[in-house]
Amino acid sequence: MWFRRDLRLADHPALAQAVARGPVTCLWVVDPALLARRHHTAPARLRFLRAGLEALDAELRARGSRLVVRRGAPEEVVPAVARETGADRVHVTAEVSPYGRARDDRVEAALVGAGATLHRIEADLMVPPADLPGPTEAGYLVFSPFARAWMQQEVPPHVPAPDRIPGPDIGGRDLGDDLPTGDPPLPAGPEAARETLVRFVRSGAADRYDAHRDVLAEDATSGLSAYLRFGMCTDAQVARALGAPGHLSRGRAAFLRQITWREFYHHHLLRHPHVARGPLRPDRGTVRWDPDGEGTALAAWRRGETGYPLVDAAMRQMAEVSWMHNRGRLVVASFLVKDLLLDWRRGETVFMQGLVDGDPANNNGGWQWVAGTGTDAAPFHRVLNPTLQARRFDPGGAYIRRYVPELRGVPDAHVHEPWRMSDAEQRAAGCRIGRDYPAPVVDHAQRRREALERFRAAGDARIHAPRAAEARAPAR
Repeated sequence: MWFRRDLRLADHPALAQAVARGPVTCLWVVDPALLARRHHTAPARLRFLRAGLEALDAELRARGSRLVVRRGAPEEVVPAVARETGADRVHVTAEVSPYGRARDDRVEAALVGAGATLHRIEADLMVPPADLPGPTEAGYLVFSPFARAWMQQEVPPHVPAPDRIPGPDIGGRDLGDDLPTGDPPLPAGPEAARETLVRFVRSGAADRYDAHRDVLAEDATSGLSAYLRFGMCTDAQVARALGAPGHLSRGRAAFLRQITWREFYHHHLLRHPHVARGPLRPDRGTVRWDPDGEGTALAAWRRGETGYPLVDAAMRQMAEVSWMHNRGRLVVASFLVKDLLLDWRRGETVFMQGLVDGDPANNNGGWQWVAGTGTDAAPFHRVLNPTLQARRFDPGGAYIRRYVPELRGVPDAHVHEPWRMSDAEQRAAGCRIGRDYPAPVVDHAQRRREALERFRAAGDARIHAPRAAEARAPAR
């Protein structure tokens, strides 16, 4: 059993099938090429991964096994372990990312020489992509019809963790310096995931989710995203904990819809692998982005020093706790793309490097949704006003003050637009604009107009007035 992003023992069909056939070696491969990729230079997420591997190893040892760690190219390591153990089958949970699928293809080819075969089992998603081909057999590009079809599928039954996992005792290594040490940003492992899920459901937070999910200072989200990212829990486990579809409270139904968004983006990446590096829609590839590089605009956004309090609070939250509230993700992404007019891929990389739950499919799908380069009908015109978003979702400024201490003395009337304070008000608040807290780096109204013009120049004439109510995007 070759573990990757499926760090659990229960609800693990690939492991269950392997154990049913006989002795099993449980393998983890430290892949230097993967760790060197730009999106994976994420210290907080790697600390969480390390803690998750240690938790998995403890669970395996309680069942008479252990996690064998080897380092090297998987197409070399996996066949070598197969030869060493006399294994004729290697079980894995199927991947959706282009990198993961290409790696598994190489391993599958290399296993032939070891007299073994690779068995990819669809188990990461509640509904495998093959089960939702769509009307044209090419999947879905719009979320709503995907969601309707997804909701009609049955929730897979629970698969218990094996009581015993017998196997040969072979040599391995510890994780050493391959993954960073130190405390993870949150407890890791299947038990921590289960406790988080149980608390979310039993506390009533799941039932209140629809009404409270966007309140920034309250943080009524589930806290499950990092566990789902590494397979410490599954979409099916979440769905079963929520209850029978069609009989859920409004809050639970709203949260299940966010699980649907997660699966939508995973299906999408599998069917359209080119989106990992570029836009889904070719016409969006010609948008003229500002050539900022690592210059002043991107640096100010990354540091949380744009002069827009909600943008800055959200970016500083990510820097401080390696996570960001979903409403904050929407606002800072819109600001980078539509206000700073920078390529969405720059923000996608920053998120992948900073978020404990950074997931290739979800992160890419979310950024392309905001940028108007990916799925959905025509969302490019959705330009979030960071000040109005702050007034709506952090009306008292509690979230802003938590992460932007320079603004703690600013009265409620000015906390969302501190640059409007008079000199006397700035002195009284202990916050001089341009000295203690930056002035806005851009004018939102002007940049919004320019953003829409650039999209028009890219060849899409379907620009129209913004909707009265801003659309929602997937939550975390």
